[in-house]
Amino acid sequence: MLLASGEGRVLGIQDRDTAHGKPGKANFDQLYDLEDPREYFKTLGAFDYCVPRHGHRVFRALTGALGDGVRGEDKGGRGLGVVDLCCSYGINAALLKNETTLDELYARYGSAEVAALSSEELIKADAAFYGERQTGTSPEVVGLDVAPNAVSYGVRAGLLDGGFAGNLEDEPTDALGRAVAGADMLTVTGGVGYVSERTFGKLLDRATVGSEGRVPWVAAFALRWVYYEEISDVLSGYGLVTEKLSGHTFTQRRSTDDEERDYVLGKLASMGVDPTGKEDGGWHHTDFYLSRPTGEAGEPVEELLAPVL
Repeated sequence: MLLASGEGRVLGIQDRDTAHGKPGKANFDQLYDLEDPREYFKTLGAFDYCVPRHGHRVFRALTGALGDGVRGEDKGGRGLGVVDLCCSYGINAALLKNETTLDELYARYGSAEVAALSSEELIKADAAFYGERQTGTSPEVVGLDVAPNAVSYGVRAGLLDGGFAGNLEDEPTDALGRAVAGADMLTVTGGVGYVSERTFGKLLDRATVGSEGRVPWVAAFALRWVYYEEISDVLSGYGLVTEKLSGHTFTQRRSTDDEERDYVLGKLASMGVDPTGKEDGGWHHTDFYLSRPTGEAGEPVEELLAPVL
């Protein structure tokens, strides 16, 4: 299912997110709403974009924990439900639902064979590609993003079980509300800082409908220079306890140039965050946050994720 009701901002890679004309973080908006993800992989691959790789193993570990003990016995044979916020083309869903890796996807979308296909031909080829790699025990994934073309690709290629495109800061539609109702986990790898705590609150309002008050886990990767406190404050209002994974950060990608690196170092300095061995080496790093209902948060996040770190 697809509801396309919004459009993303399209800018060139030379543009940057700026304030009052000052240099900022490189802007890749032109990649996020194309007919298919080939240019996305080509351009971001040049900067070793890799946070979906970390999401792959972390989200699989968390859905395993949810299904094996915390919530599995309450599902009545139904699969877990995941809502992927700022899903883009459905890359997180591709890795979570199929036996494939991020490296394999980079190789696929950079191959001469795929380069020769039209977008329509690629969608059909991808539907077959992913159809042969489904795990059979994967959760259902609903994707949300502002980019209608990207969401449409994810749905039509079979990566997303449902997809909705629109401004997530606005009031969700009834159809979106029905799709996320009863979700077990909300995931995000690249949206914190682009969507606010307002989006999280609106989604949790809908996710708890028909779930007898059970609130989904929220699993979020956030760049280290983005404040997460306002989001965690909103989540606490739904009875969720937020833990920041200690002693471990995750690479996102390399800086595009010295200008972007210096911008990031300046942001970190203003927050009192030490970049040694991380951002000062030219890599963006993320923290990981896990929010769970109090009664489901007995095992510390460090222990829960220890096997995959």
